[in-house]
Amino acid sequence: MHEFNVKFILPGGFFIFKPSAKNVTVPKGTDLLTAAVKAGIVLNSPCGGEGVCGKCKVTLDEKRVLACETIVDKDLVVKIPKESLEIHEKTKAEAEEFTKGVVLKREDAYPYSPIVRKIFLKLAKPTADDNTSDLDRIYRELSGKVDSLHVSASVASVKFLSETLRDSDFQVTVTLGYKDGGFEIMAIEPGDTAGANYGFAFDIGTTTVVGQLINMNTRKILGTRIAFNRQAAYGSDVIARIVFASEPDGLEKTHKAVVSNINEIIEDLVDACNVNLGDVYSVTCAGNMTMMHLLLRIDPSSIRKPPYTPTTTVFSTMHLPEIGIDANPKGLVTFLPGVSTYIGGDIVSGLVACGVPDSGELALLVDIGTNGELVLGNSEWMIGTAASAGPAFEGSGLSCGMKAVKGAVQKVDIDAELNVRCATIGDVKPHGICGSGYIDLLRQMLKRGIIDKSGKINKGLGSKRIRQGEAVMEFVVAFKAESGIGKDIVINEDDIDNLKRSKGAIYSAIIALLTKVEKDIKEVKKIYIAGGFGNYLNIENAISIGLLPDIERTVYEFIGNSSLAGARMSLLSADALKRANEIYKNITYIDLSSEPSYMNEYIAALFFPHTDLGRFPSVRS
Repeated sequence: MHEFNVKFILPGGFFIFKPSAKNVTVPKGTDLLTAAVKAGIVLNSPCGGEGVCGKCKVTLDEKRVLACETIVDKDLVVKIPKESLEIHEKTKAEAEEFTKGVVLKREDAYPYSPIVRKIFLKLAKPTADDNTSDLDRIYRELSGKVDSLHVSASVASVKFLSETLRDSDFQVTVTLGYKDGGFEIMAIEPGDTAGANYGFAFDIGTTTVVGQLINMNTRKILGTRIAFNRQAAYGSDVIARIVFASEPDGLEKTHKAVVSNINEIIEDLVDACNVNLGDVYSVTCAGNMTMMHLLLRIDPSSIRKPPYTPTTTVFSTMHLPEIGIDANPKGLVTFLPGVSTYIGGDIVSGLVACGVPDSGELALLVDIGTNGELVLGNSEWMIGTAASAGPAFEGSGLSCGMKAVKGAVQKVDIDAELNVRCATIGDVKPHGICGSGYIDLLRQMLKRGIIDKSGKINKGLGSKRIRQGEAVMEFVVAFKAESGIGKDIVINEDDIDNLKRSKGAIYSAIIALLTKVEKDIKEVKKIYIAGGFGNYLNIENAISIGLLPDIERTVYEFIGNSSLAGARMSLLSADALKRANEIYKNITYIDLSSEPSYMNEYIAALFFPHTDLGRFPSVRS
């Protein structure tokens, strides 16, 4: 089979993991979208390469073509326009900004008991009076140092034990990994290497993969990196990816895509922090149910078919090479358990982090994403649900929507003359609008009478910013000269309808969940808002459009990426991991579609802020 070289030229100033151009060799007949993924580049392709979204445009021989429909039949040089590029590495500052809200005050909620620990031992040498076997000699010395947990060893870990002990004068470092309620001896090294013990915590999201390198001895976070999930090449949402994974080789491709994200983050951070890759023995992962199935090459097809059941919600601890993670081959990867198809390990991890299951007071965790996942309860009981909010608050499906990256409008102010002032992430010219920016924008448009409570744009204001679009009315947020993409940035009535449905889904899910257990919103003492979205969210604006209930503002607490926080806590404490495995069993899942109150609540919420203004007294006033 003939193979050809494809060189991808990336736009200047666009941050990716390595260089500004990438070469890849692919067989004749490969489409450019697939070639780009192989080169470590993910293009915008919400349709998964079906050729219907038109967003994977590249330039070939000075012509714009769709990467998914262009076949490699010779050596090619392909230029990628900025708007077609989905994946890039956020800068260190952006990564730290993204994770700044991660729950910090509960870092010591569980005792320090890392799931991988290295212990230096000075063993008594065998004598005629003490001819205990080498392995039992190690067990004896470990006694009392590992929380009285059972310790076992595989044949591979003791294969050269006799030689190692005698060459090291019986002074060795034993690496122990927490697995199945006990410790497994992973490695026995000569001398004292206990000071070099590192681990990674990962949040495997549909949109992004976030990783942190942790010093397991000091508990210090050495660095954080974020990348867009390379599975985006096969669809922007979980349903599209499940469909793709059902095709020949689809499951393997989606698996390799996310593993490549993990490995690049690991490689980047160990290089940046001057850590030996061989000293990375532990990884914890939290993610939604679909992401975990794809990561582990488990067929996810039943997730999208009635009655929507996953293959499993609990995943056994594995050795790193089993799923292709590049670190110490004797290392272990541990996964946070899930509850159901829609309440995954990311939510259980978030509960570990925020402490809802350990509180005597009624509390609520809300993770706002494509699915709004909610868990209500306390230390005695918990119920959870998911609302199909759609991807609007993640910037998808909107005319000028984008994710919360550099160039995204995150704050908006409109004065009485309808002049617009925007603040963007990275303080550059706007490229589009992210979720928090849309919330600000809607609030300002309501305040200035640009839209009514149903979301219709007022044609009679006489502003050049209000105009007829291709199909519906639109409002110009930034004119071409003000933007960073060479065209107007607008919000139209279709966008507003999408956002209205998304906010209505979240609000009505909160109320329906409370109704199910006969509780009033005023009885909830704490509402935790999770996800990177919360880092930029203005609580007043969120309430004013009807996304969140109108209650005392002190009840709300933004906790950032709580999935990552829980994964890190589980890395550093076997007790936290045990707690996660208790939590998931104590959550009752509620299907909102079968709850009579939900649809009524949802329809009532399809106004700004709500049909019943009595629920929003601060907005009414």
